[in-house]
Amino acid sequence: MTAYPKTSALMRRGSEFLGSEHAILCGAMSWVSERNLVSAISNAGGFGVIACGAMTPELLDAEIAATKALTVKPFGVNLITMHPDLFELIEVCGKHSVGHVVLAGGIPPKGSVEAIKAFGAKVIVFAPTLALAKKLLRSGGDALVIEGMEAGGHIGPVATSVLAQEFLPELAEEHVVFVAGGIGRGEAMAGYLEMGAVGVQLGTRFACATESIAHPDFKKAFFRANARDAVASVQIDPRLPVIPVRALKNKGTEEFTAKQREVANLLDAGSVDMGEAQLLIERFWAGALRRAVIDGDVENGSLMAGQSVGMVSKEEPVPEIIASLMAESEAALNRR
Repeated sequence: MTAYPKTSALMRRGSEFLGSEHAILCGAMSWVSERNLVSAISNAGGFGVIACGAMTPELLDAEIAATKALTVKPFGVNLITMHPDLFELIEVCGKHSVGHVVLAGGIPPKGSVEAIKAFGAKVIVFAPTLALAKKLLRSGGDALVIEGMEAGGHIGPVATSVLAQEFLPELAEEHVVFVAGGIGRGEAMAGYLEMGAVGVQLGTRFACATESIAHPDFKKAFFRANARDAVASVQIDPRLPVIPVRALKNKGTEEFTAKQREVANLLDAGSVDMGEAQLLIERFWAGALRRAVIDGDVENGSLMAGQSVGMVSKEEPVPEIIASLMAESEAALNRR
């Protein structure tokens, strides 16, 4: 008998799909979603996801092996579709029999979904529009995450509440759909579950967990921040289709504007093509994130955070975060 009967019933399809007790995914946060946090989330009944980010195949290989040493529960791996070694990274996931691969950051390249399915893994996709969501689900996506602009890191232009109203009535009956972006408490989770979502994804709330290896100064910046401090980056050149990134405002935010100008000039000069230009931007983020998360440089590094950061006020162990989300959701459903 579950302690959260109503929430668990609404999450049943999501939990069965993930193989976890609760359908609560951890968003893949570069440098943060690594072996320690991922295994802690899976061990606590959620579903941890390794953020491959800019890792090489060798690094991902070591990270998956290290995570397996810390948990016997299922976890996933998030791969960026524009990664130059995408197919080698997929091979690494296959070697370790990873059960779920999340493809993020753009339309999966030809053959990538098939390569993942070839070793029996489930494919989780992101889609900013309903038409693209239907296309990705038709062409092999097993589940969809709809993520609103309140999220931290790379974001789309539409709010979670609007996406949920648009996507869920159309897709939820036949497909496995998770909702992400701006979720900080269980009451919001309950609302999306009632609308037809099978589960949720949270990043910001887990970034400051006790088990997160993020630098103490990185966590302190989250504790001090409120919702309006988490701002989206501005695109300065219309030819450079940079996906906006939501992070806490600091000197690093200004550095990104300068970086965009530099890359736009390289494009002008013809010394890089559009694909390389986007990779340069991605590498910038990987380095800026590392400076903040690992080195604790909260002035110049990138403090990627969602607008739910105002609800993160202290370090908490992962099992407590998951238990409080489930309890808040259950209480909300009981009041209805």
